[in-house]
Amino acid sequence: MEIKPSTRVQNIKEYYFSTKLKEVAALNASGADVISLGIGGPDRPPHQTVIDTMVEALNVPTNHGYQPHVGVPELRNGFAAWYKKWYGVDLDPKSEIQPLIGSKEGVTHISLTFLNPGDGVLVPNPGYPTYSSISKLVGAEIFHYDLVEESGWQPDFDALEKLPLDKIKLMWLNYPHMPTGAKARRETFEKAVEFGKKHGIVIVNDNPYSFILNDTPLSILQIPGAKDIAIEMNSLSKSHNMPGWRVGVAASNSKFISWILKVKSNIDSGQFKPLMLAAAKALEADKSWHDSVNAVYASRRLVAEDIMRELGCTFDPTQSGLFLWGRLNDESVTTEELADKLLHEAHVFITPGFIFGSNGDRYIRLSLCATEERMREALDRIKKLNNSK
Repeated sequence: MEIKPSTRVQNIKEYYFSTKLKEVAALNASGADVISLGIGGPDRPPHQTVIDTMVEALNVPTNHGYQPHVGVPELRNGFAAWYKKWYGVDLDPKSEIQPLIGSKEGVTHISLTFLNPGDGVLVPNPGYPTYSSISKLVGAEIFHYDLVEESGWQPDFDALEKLPLDKIKLMWLNYPHMPTGAKARRETFEKAVEFGKKHGIVIVNDNPYSFILNDTPLSILQIPGAKDIAIEMNSLSKSHNMPGWRVGVAASNSKFISWILKVKSNIDSGQFKPLMLAAAKALEADKSWHDSVNAVYASRRLVAEDIMRELGCTFDPTQSGLFLWGRLNDESVTTEELADKLLHEAHVFITPGFIFGSNGDRYIRLSLCATEERMREALDRIKKLNNSK
């Protein structure tokens, strides 16, 4: 008999970047030197004290065993102090914080915690593709809500009121927003909390970008009463140059956190203790360190803006985060066609906006996670390609 995968596997596609990076690898293997402006993976290391803490902890013989699913106290306390320092939010480190193996794991655990098959989930369009793919894996029904440039990529809560809200159990927010770079607005968080309480919908804000080219980090948990209905995920991947370390956090009320722990404890076996101790050290970074990181991104961002202009794109100069999002004004070509042309003819890898949803069809995204030298080389290659037409 023919063996087939489960329906859930048939209903999703391999992650775009997983497939595209195979193509990039094949080009590099054939001699091409592809400059990647596609993925938002910080290319610089964390603070040296983080690495030193990791090395020191590796040499402690007792640090190599299984660890508690709730994480070590040093990490929970570190996240609580971090939220208090930067967001002014009080969290009980024992009951209102759950360390995660990155935010993507958190999307999975939270979806499994709150969504039954057939339940509705609100997913932004454009938005992080994992919200949709994990919703499909758990058998939820996806209701996309529109984000458009004219409204600053903020939700229209009047439009949301027209949806079958008695069926919807969860709403994904992501501010500062990826891929558009739209900054968090307190007004949006206030409306989201009110909306969630009114309809019994759990509001989840995915917040990994609030320290990148952004002077005012905001948290949905700053809104009075938010903790009753909202969960916030955060991550050290972007803010502390630790994408491969896989350290994140979910913060909410103790009941929600205890439910998430039920799921998590049945899926993984905790994180590596030296890694958690190093992550706790990373959370102690002061403003001067973040300023030094942002100075590098600000310099790269200027080159990214030149690339956007060379490609005939317009963009909002106030956007924040690790990317630059721009609208392609040439209607004769799709963003996917442009991305493929740049990859194969200029050996520059960019991200077409369609992968984030239909509202991203006319946009492209450039990552700031390449050196300024490489970004300038990418600009030169694109100029040569344009001049050869």
